[in-house]
Order: sequence, then C-alpha cells, then structure tokens
Amino acid sequence: MEVLPQVGVVHLARLPPRPLHRRTRRPGEADHTGEPQPLPPSHEASVAVGAGPTLTFRDAAAETRTGDVWLFRGPSTADRAIRLVTNSPFNHVGMVIAIDDLPPLLWHAELGASLPDVWAGEHRRGAQLHRLDGAVATWVHRYGQAAWFRPIDREVDRTAENAALRAVADLGGRPFPRTAALARRWLRGRVAGRSDVQLEDLFCAEIVALTYERMGLLGADRPPNWYDPGRFWSGDRLQLVGASLGPEVAVTDVPPLD
Repeated sequence: MEVLPQVGVVHLARLPPRPLHRRTRRPGEADHTGEPQPLPPSHEASVAVGAGPTLTFRDAAAETRTGDVWLFRGPSTADRAIRLVTNSPFNHVGMVIAIDDLPPLLWHAELGASLPDVWAGEHRRGAQLHRLDGAVATWVHRYGQAAWFRPIDREVDRTAENAALRAVADLGGRPFPRTAALARRWLRGRVAGRSDVQLEDLFCAEIVALTYERMGLLGADRPPNWYDPGRFWSGDRLQLVGASLGPEVAVTDVPPLD
C-alpha cells in the first residue's frame, strides 16, 4: 500500500518480532562464503497506514539528539525508483547531530541543493549538513514526503560527536549517485557481498552507515553499499554496538519554510 504524503496520518505497521536466538539474514544477502542468494521480496507492502506513536515536529526537534535517524518516504517517481532499486520501504535517511545548545542538524545526502550547507556555508549537492527544521520542512512540504524519526537509546559522548563532525568534514560534498549507478552498487554490496566500489559519490544510507562506524556505533564488517534506508527501519533490526534505535515516531505538524 502506498503511503500518502500527508505526514499527520501516516504511520508504520508494526511487524511481528523476529526470533532473537539467531541473526536473521535477508534472502538476497550474501552468506559468509560470499555466495549470492536469491533476491529478496519487495518491502513495498511492508509500510501502511496504521496506528503508531506520533510527535509534532516541535516536540520531536526538542527531543532528538545526536545519533537519532530520520526516515522519509515520498510518492514521486524518483522516490519509488530508489525504493525499488534498494528494496527498501524508505527512500531517504539522515542522522541528527545536536551539539550542546545549538539547533539540531541533519547530516544526509541528496541530489538537491535547496538549502545552504551549514558546514560549507554555501548551497551544494550530495552529502550535506542542514538545520533539521529546514531539512524536514523541505522534504515534507517541497518534496511531499512523510517523515519519521527513531531515537537512539544511549547518550552519545563527546568522542563520538567529534567523530561524527570529522565524518562531516571528510565526506561533505560527495556527490549523490544517479539511480542506475545506485542500483548497480546496491546489487554488488547486497547480493554479491562486494565492497569494491568507489566512494567518490555516496548514497544517504551509506553516509549514515559510515558515520555510525566512525562513531563506534556500527561494526565495519559490512561494506557501505550493503546499506539502504530500509536497514535503518525497525523491521530490519539493525545491530548497533552498545546501543539500539527505538520504534519509528511519525512526525506531524511540520512548519513550512519561512
């Protein structure tokens, strides 16, 4: 079922929990021998209108902290193409960086250059650091997306925050891959388990995964192109190091850009 762009009425259907006695592996994921497996079924039916927790954007922005992920799902052809080629229920993911009493920021990668990158001080495409309020308003009102966030369950210390900022300095401005290139790199990472891709350009999920790795929140046993936005969905049970992400919270009442 396709999700409508009205953020206030869209929630995620909760899936039954997976068994915890072993690590589950998607059918399309390479096993430890490196042998490819059949492609997994589509996630398109996994997201539906239903009951779930909600917060207004004002309350969500007040609660969000470094390490939280924000997820987006939209109705456009490009949004659907990204979900199709990555087999993901979402087409975009970003990570919050909230330093001291500064406004929260969203670290993500996109094709557009709608907002100034607060790190570079200019508009640019690809990997970008934006004010959270401007980024979410743009994705909801300009791009017609629905938004959720997943809070991390531990305080991120100063060392991890500094690692996140170094990732912004190192990766900021990397181009966003085109859809065809994205499909090829996803297949190489997911089905063949190969990491021999060039990182001159980075997909949004790769940005979050690489940053999590540098922060010590995610192991380095998977190549960056193994990750897609759906890996950061609660239905996938991403295994973090010493932390976990809470359930999706639908974000409502997002103010438009001034």
